Amino acid sequence: MSGKWPGGIISKTAPTVTGPTDGEGGSASGIWTLDQAADYEKQGLWPKPLVPRELWGIGQNETFGQLGIDNGNTNVSSPVQVGALTTWTNASAGQQTMLMTKSDGTLWAVGKSNNGQLGQGNLTTYTSPVQVGALTTWSKIASGKLFSAAVKTDGTLWMWGSNNFGQLGQGNTTNYSSPVQVGALTDWSDISAAGMMALGIKTDGTLWGMGYNDNGRLGDGTTTNRSSPVQVGAETTWNKVRTTGAAGLAIKTDGTIWAWGYNNEGVLGQGNTTSTSSPVQIGALTDWSSVTGVEGSSAFAIKTGGTMWAWGANWSGALGVGDTTYRSSPTQIGALTTWSIVEGGGKFGAAIKTDGTMWAWGYNNKGQLGQGNTTNYSSPKQVGALTTWLRLGSMVSASGIRCFKSP
Repeated sequence: MSGKWPGGIISKTAPTVTGPTDGEGGSASGIWTLDQAADYEKQGLWPKPLVPRELWGIGQNETFGQLGIDNGNTNVSSPVQVGALTTWTNASAGQQTMLMTKSDGTLWAVGKSNNGQLGQGNLTTYTSPVQVGALTTWSKIASGKLFSAAVKTDGTLWMWGSNNFGQLGQGNTTNYSSPVQVGALTDWSDISAAGMMALGIKTDGTLWGMGYNDNGRLGDGTTTNRSSPVQVGAETTWNKVRTTGAAGLAIKTDGTIWAWGYNNEGVLGQGNTTSTSSPVQIGALTDWSSVTGVEGSSAFAIKTGGTMWAWGANWSGALGVGDTTYRSSPTQIGALTTWSIVEGGGKFGAAIKTDGTMWAWGYNNKGQLGQGNTTNYSSPKQVGALTTWLRLGSMVSASGIRCFKSP
């Protein structure tokens, strides 16, 4: 029997399949049953092909060097490459920090480390990327406000940095300047961090939260801070999760989208500003493919048809809908159906289209929109003229874009 997955069909006559060039599809070999293929696809465990891609940064870099360029001397309002390597696979920007992984499985960090969030065993600021330990098994990464998180290829979860609300999942509020494992389980598949909280999904489709829980932002039905992971409900159909630091956003395997937590600006998408401590569905549609949050209370999402949507707070045009009016329900950004990837930063958004162009909008005080200026824009503006952008790093708490392109 052959197995179907996003990159094609694995069968006896075609035992090897390579994923799309953005590096997100991966490759696999052998003859897989349908059940095996579905299980591995759900877990995100397909090996990724070695696709060359450069890491670039835009925006805030002064003082702490979180873009990993220029020794932290200046902000940049147009894309600048981070070093000359083409082996970067992912990036996650926190508050004045950045985590990165390479294709060899190593983990790197740069920027401010006043709470040990760079994982170096100290509180030293680094303006050029430094390796976190010597391991080559790092897979998923996430940056919170003053802490960091990562999942290894063996399914273990590790965290480090500030722990004032128990966000490191250690059962205490002690800061750690080197990675510490969260429990002993090996079934973590994804992690998202922002503010002083973290949300994660396990391979069985369950959803978990830890850290600050004011206004029910962990989604466990309470407002109690959690210093160890607590399960959000009992469902096993969670597929993707992101946090704004004040609220949680998630998509289930059926394509529905859900939200919970602080809702003063309407980020829960319910048409109101009522906070809730348990997940509530946004509308009734089943065609959501991705979701992300902006620091505080804004959100972006893309549907399977390629349309892009936004809701929540709209400071300085952060929603990209052409004005500064807050939205408490999803509002479409323009009419295009060619949006592929979207990420949100500190009061701004960035996206990549299927043609490989990159676009940005919102707050631009550090030049983070890549327009060569510090002017705010309430609608998407193209960043340069290149058509070789592949993906964006996560940047919920950042004042700058992390992006990848073909050499």
